[in-house]
Amino acid sequence: MHALDVLGDPVRRRVLELLADGERSAGEVADVVRAERGISQPAVSQHLKVLRENGFATVRVEGRRRLYAVRPEPLREAEDWLAGFRHVWEPRLDALGTEIARGQRERRRARAEHEQQHHDHEEDAG
Repeated sequence: MHALDVLGDPVRRRVLELLADGERSAGEVADVVRAERGISQPAVSQHLKVLRENGFATVRVEGRRRLYAVRPEPLREAEDWLAGFRHVWEPRLDALGTEIARGQRERRRARAEHEQQHHDHEEDAG
């Protein structure tokens, strides 16, 4: 299964987000995902299995618990594929950054003008 096929499922993406914060037990992952998504524990277990079988997660047994952790290597496959599209979004992000900076400058200028008018008004009144 291609990395993007694995990542295409929002539940699996959420599980990876949880695991990115550090190793978690299958029960912890299931509790969070059940609460957020309303899916059953067996369904969460299936998603963990897909992640494990496709190399996105490792599992180790500690007593009666199965502890899962992220493996970053398959995420690089997705990143590498997406890299071919950077030329599409980077100019747009640069343009967005320019517009944000312009808006910030205009707000600062307007605030300074307002403060100056307020100051001038106080001097006229005093």
